[in-house]
Amino acid sequence: MELMTDVVSQAFGAGSDQATRFVELLTVHGVERGLIGPREVDRLWDRHVLNSVAIAECVPDGATVIDVGSGAGFPGIPLAIARPDLDVVLLEPMARRVAWLEEVVTKLDLDVTVVRGRAEEKEVRRTLANRDVVTARAVAPMGKLAGWCLPLLRGGGRMVALKGSSAAEEIERDRTEIARAGGVDPEVRTCGGEFLDEPTTVVVVRRAEPAAGRNRKRR
Repeated sequence: MELMTDVVSQAFGAGSDQATRFVELLTVHGVERGLIGPREVDRLWDRHVLNSVAIAECVPDGATVIDVGSGAGFPGIPLAIARPDLDVVLLEPMARRVAWLEEVVTKLDLDVTVVRGRAEEKEVRRTLANRDVVTARAVAPMGKLAGWCLPLLRGGGRMVALKGSSAAEEIERDRTEIARAGGVDPEVRTCGGEFLDEPTTVVVVRRAEPAAGRNRKRR
């Protein structure tokens, strides 16, 4: 237990108590509300919370962030706890999960916005566009994910997608779709090696900058 306390402190710093409270809430309510499976309760820390917060190293200081398909709150809630400098929006289409996220944000006193919607919806793209970072965890294959997420980014912004061991294969398979959506320089990174036995694997894709002069008025 002392070792876990040290790991949580290393990962979350001043937000350690909030992270612990988040896990307590999921332990009590996660299964009954259909947020996690019964087998996930005993591995909430490693498989979900620490796995999520590891991506903080891919997010610039003071960034505007949208977590697409937040579900039970991963990776958005752990990221917001560890990085209060970020402006985080949790985007989730299911009403019962939105209700859960709103409860968590209130109980943990987080400065986070919860929005019900889907990344591909016109209204979402109109109101939430031009963000620095879009995150997603276990939402869809890379090609489809790029089509949903990259339009929410400003030019030069980055999509940070939590993936598994097949990340490199996904990039190669979906490279054309990623490029069609405006993505450039996709790469696989590992995060959280200092506190995770199995570091988090992520795919980082940058949105291409607008071509110079494209938006200028013709003289």
